[in-house]
Amino acid sequence: MQFKDVIGQEHLKGELTELMRENRLAHAMLLLGKEGAGGLPLALAFAQYIVCEKANGASKDPGPSLFGDDLPAAQPEALTDACGVCPSCQKAAELAHPDIHFSYPVVTKKAGTPPISADYITEWREFVKTYPYGNVYDWLQFIGAENKQGNITANECNDIIRKLNLKSFEGGYKVLVMWLPEYLGNEGNKLLKLIEEPPEKTVFLLIAENEGQILQTILSRCQLIKVPLPGDAEIKEALVNRNKADETTAARVAAISEGNYREALQIMQHSDEDWQNLLRDWLNSIMKTGPVAQSKWVDEIGQVGREGQKQFLRYFNHLLQLALRLQVMPELAQQYPDKERDFALRLNKITSIEQQQAIIEELDHAAYYIERNANGKMLFMALTIKIYHIIQDNVVLLND
Repeated sequence: MQFKDVIGQEHLKGELTELMRENRLAHAMLLLGKEGAGGLPLALAFAQYIVCEKANGASKDPGPSLFGDDLPAAQPEALTDACGVCPSCQKAAELAHPDIHFSYPVVTKKAGTPPISADYITEWREFVKTYPYGNVYDWLQFIGAENKQGNITANECNDIIRKLNLKSFEGGYKVLVMWLPEYLGNEGNKLLKLIEEPPEKTVFLLIAENEGQILQTILSRCQLIKVPLPGDAEIKEALVNRNKADETTAARVAAISEGNYREALQIMQHSDEDWQNLLRDWLNSIMKTGPVAQSKWVDEIGQVGREGQKQFLRYFNHLLQLALRLQVMPELAQQYPDKERDFALRLNKITSIEQQQAIIEELDHAAYYIERNANGKMLFMALTIKIYHIIQDNVVLLND
């Protein structure tokens, strides 16, 4: 993977390549960013840049001239991305470079055999190529873990120590790309000595989403690099160029996804769904038409499926966020699509800022439990009751 394949992050790309060119590369770096920000693609691109023969000046020296004339020493070109064509780049692009090692959460593959990342290297290569912005749930489902908890185990740490103490296969840098060090338990302390005193030209690239879940002993030994979420314009451009989305749909999805490209792709799968009419029916059943309509609506949302339910909650959350912005800054109204703006304005008629914030909190809780396979019908029935109690004193029918 090259930097050009990473959505946005132009500032970080420049900083990382500069560290390499100026020989200021830290031996342990932690890329910290929220899900969908692109921490893993960024790390993979940087790992390829580190081993690229043209970018780091490791191309073969042509040697003395056959005719006896001295040739000037070759100066490495100041590339801002891996060349993509040298043998090292070609192997790195296939996730098969012998000096780039990977570690990620795994589950036991064979009963009685301690799991290590190498057991799943074939699946890992396929997953990264297919879902470079995927999350740990996507990965564990991809390898058929079902409801098992993935971990980076003590055996994995021992395997990392063994591999990184070997001599570099190609004479350059050795790189460990560890995805989600949050899944390291206390056994991660096995790596401390290696991180503090690594072999020459050894680099740790850790990609994390939750700083609070990382072992402090690991965290304190890494250079922290924060990976921001891409902007709406960058998400929109990626959806148009990579997914062939039309401009209008891409702009709407980018706004809803709030910088999370994984969510943007999930939303694109449901872009034909009429979430607004579904939301209107739900709110009217809560505030006007009563229990029979509510039960019918809950049955309907129960048929949508887990991903669809999550996208519906995210869409409602997006409209509430828009409603909040319009209450505080009504002059921004014309910047938003007509249908969404009008619906948000109607939400402002039935809810105050405090009520909207309370509903957003409930929606976030619901999305959390759906992600963990909660029963959709039970969850949405409970959510219906909660929203009723939040807004029961301020009712306006949401007509078309």
